[in-house]
Amino acid sequence: MSGYGKWVAGRKTKWVTLLVWIVLVGALTMLWPAVNSQVANNAPNLPDDAQSIQAAAIAEQEFPSGSGVPALLVWHREGGLSQDDLVHITAVYKKLEQQPLPHQNFVPPLGQLPPQALQASLSEDLSTLVTPVLFDKTADSDQLGEAVTEMKKIINTETGGDPSAAKVDGKDLSLRVTGPVGISIDATGLFKNADVSLLIATVMLVLVFLLVIYRSPILAFIPLIAVGFAYGVTSPILGKMAQEGWITVDSQAVSIMTVLLFGAGTDYCLFLISRFRQLLKVEESKSRALLRSITESSGAIAMSGFTVVLALFALLLAKYGAYHRFAVPFSMSIFIMGIASLTLVPALLAIFGRTSFFPFIPRTPQMEVERAKTKGKPVPEIKVSRKKGIGGLVVTRPWAIVGVTVIGLGVLASFSSGIKFTYDILSSFPKNMESREGFDLIGKQFSPGELAPAKLIIDTKGQASGEDLKVILGGLTYVDSVSDPQQGAVNKDILCYDIEFKNNPYSLEAMGHIPALLATAEQALIDVGVENPSDHVWVSGQTATQYDTKEIGDRDTDLIIPVVIGLITLLLLIYLRSIVATIYLVGTVILSFFSALGLGWIIIHYVMGADAIQGAIPLYSFVFLVALGEDYNIFMISNIWKKRKNMPLKQAIAEGVNETSSVITSAGLILAGTFAVLASLPIQVLVQFGIITALGILLDTFVVRPFLVPAITTLFGRWAFWPGKHQEVEQALPRGSEQ
Repeated sequence: MSGYGKWVAGRKTKWVTLLVWIVLVGALTMLWPAVNSQVANNAPNLPDDAQSIQAAAIAEQEFPSGSGVPALLVWHREGGLSQDDLVHITAVYKKLEQQPLPHQNFVPPLGQLPPQALQASLSEDLSTLVTPVLFDKTADSDQLGEAVTEMKKIINTETGGDPSAAKVDGKDLSLRVTGPVGISIDATGLFKNADVSLLIATVMLVLVFLLVIYRSPILAFIPLIAVGFAYGVTSPILGKMAQEGWITVDSQAVSIMTVLLFGAGTDYCLFLISRFRQLLKVEESKSRALLRSITESSGAIAMSGFTVVLALFALLLAKYGAYHRFAVPFSMSIFIMGIASLTLVPALLAIFGRTSFFPFIPRTPQMEVERAKTKGKPVPEIKVSRKKGIGGLVVTRPWAIVGVTVIGLGVLASFSSGIKFTYDILSSFPKNMESREGFDLIGKQFSPGELAPAKLIIDTKGQASGEDLKVILGGLTYVDSVSDPQQGAVNKDILCYDIEFKNNPYSLEAMGHIPALLATAEQALIDVGVENPSDHVWVSGQTATQYDTKEIGDRDTDLIIPVVIGLITLLLLIYLRSIVATIYLVGTVILSFFSALGLGWIIIHYVMGADAIQGAIPLYSFVFLVALGEDYNIFMISNIWKKRKNMPLKQAIAEGVNETSSVITSAGLILAGTFAVLASLPIQVLVQFGIITALGILLDTFVVRPFLVPAITTLFGRWAFWPGKHQEVEQALPRGSEQ
C-alpha cells in the first residue's frame, strides 16, 4: 500500500489527486443532472403481482368512474354548517365540473343538486361534511399539490375567505384535504422541507464535533471537504442513472443518503487522520508519517467501506419498492466516499501537513526540544501515561466484563420482543398536519372507515346474487357499511362493493380484516359452485395496499437479514482468516442490534408515548447497524491482529483497545449524532429510525467495541485466530523494533 500512498499523496501527485477530483466534480455537475432533480416520490412500492395492485387494475378497467385517487374534502364549522356553506360547496363542485382541475379524474355531481340534498350527508351534529374529488393515478405528488392549490383558490373565491387557514375548532368554515391525495401531498412536503434543514443540521453537528474533539479549524474542514467532493460526484452519477431509468430515487432516500455520507464518510476520514496524528509524534518527516499511516489504515478503511457497500447492496433483493430504491444510492455514496477517503483525504493531509492540526500541532520529542530552544522557552516535559486504560481493564477482568455486558445487552434486547408495529402513515405526521386534522375530524364525526373504503371486487361467473353477497358482507362484525353492488363496464358478472371498516383503515386491526374479507367472499363463491374462487376475488384500496406492504415487507426482512449476515460473515472470514473471531464479531453486532431495538422501544414507547413503531424500521436499522457496527470492530481488531505479531496477545489487546479508543469514540459520536439529527424532523418514521440507529451506534462505540469484543478475544486467547496460525511472543519487543 505504500506505493499507492506515494501515487495519491506524493510531493507532486497530491496536487494531481486534488485536481482530478475538482475536474471530476465540475465535469459531472455540468454534464449530468443532480439526483434531487430526478426524484420520483410517486414511484410504486408494490410489485405488479401484488393482490391489491391486480385489484386496482381490474377496478380501473371495470369501474373507470371510481378508479382515480381520492382527495377527501372535509368541511367543518363548529355549531353546524349553514345553508350558505352548503350553497358554496355545491357552487364549488359545479365549477369543478365545468372547469376541471389539472389531472382531475372525476367529481360527483354535487353541483347539480340543491344545497338541501347535502343535509343527509352531514354528520350527526350537522357540523361536518365530507366530499370527494378524484385525480388521475398517474399524477405525482407535486402535480397533485398544484391541482389542490388551484382548487383551494376556487374555494377561496367562492366562499370569500380562506377555509384552509381557518382553525378546526373555530366558528368559521374550515376545510381540510385528506384521503390518499392529501396524505401524499403532505408526505412529500415533509421530506422536501426536511432536505435543507437536515443538510444544514448535519453539517453543523459534524463541524462542531470535529472542532471540539480535535480543536483544529483546518482539520475540522478536511472531512467536510471530502464529503462535499464525494457528494459532488455521487449526486450527478445517481441523477444520470435515474434519468436513464436504470434506478428510481425518492426524497426519503436522498435525505438519508446525505446523513449516511456525512456520518460514515467522516468516520473513514478520522481512521486515517488519527493514525497520521499518532505517527507525527514519532516521525519527523510528515511524508513518511503519512505514507505509513496510509499503509497501516487503508486496509481497514477499504474493508469497512466494502462491508457497508455489500450490506446495502443486499437491499436490491427487496420486492418492496422503498427498500429496493435505497440500495443503489446508499451503496454508491459509500463506495465513492471510500475512494475519497483513500485518495482525496491523503492528498489534503499531504498538502497541509502538520498544519492540519493547528494550533495543536503534533511533533516528535526532538522537534519539541528544538522548537523550545529556538523560542528560548523551557523544554516541555514529556508526559508518560502509566494508566492501564480500558485495554488494561479488559485483559485483567475479561470474565466479569463479558458477564456484565452480555447480561446488560441481553436485558435491553428482551424488550425488542414486545415491540408493536404500525403501517399507518398518518401516525408519522405531526398532529397539526392538514391531512391528519382532516382524518381526525372524519374519525370523530363519522366512521373512520370513510377515510379510505376498501373496494371488494367479485367475479360471480353469473352464479351469485349481488344482493345476497351484500347481506353476507354487511353481516361481518368488522364492517361498518357496504355499498350497493356496481356492475362491471366490460364484464357484467363482475360486481364491486365499497366497504367501510369500523376501524381506522390505516390501522393494523383493519389490515388484519383483508384476508378475512377475501376468505368470506371466496366462501360465498364456493357455496354457489364457482371453482377456484381465489382467482375471482380481489380487494383494492389503502387498507389492502398496506396489508400487501406488510406481507411483502416481512418477506424482504426474512430474506435480506440472513443475506446481510452471510455477506458480512464471508468478508470477515476472508479478511481475518479466523472462523472463531468471525463468529463472535458477527454475534456481538447482532446482539447490539437487538439491544438497540429494545432500548429504542423503551424510549419511543415508554418515554415518548408512541403506541407502535413503523414496520419498516427493523430492516432499515439492521442493515445500517450491522454494517456500520462491524466497521468499528474491523478497525480495532485489525490493529490487535497486527500488534500480536510483535508482542504477547494480552498486551496487543490492551494496546490495540487503547490506541483505537479515541478515534472510534469520536467517530461513533459523530455517526450517532448525524443519525440523531433525523430525530429533529417532524416525520415519526425518521425520528424512530434515527433514535434506534443512533442508540445502536452508541452501544457499539461504548460497550461492544471497547469492552465485549476485546474481552471475548482475551478469553479465547490463541483460539481467537483459529484456524489461522498464532505465534506466541513471550515478551514485548522494544518500541520501534518492528521497523
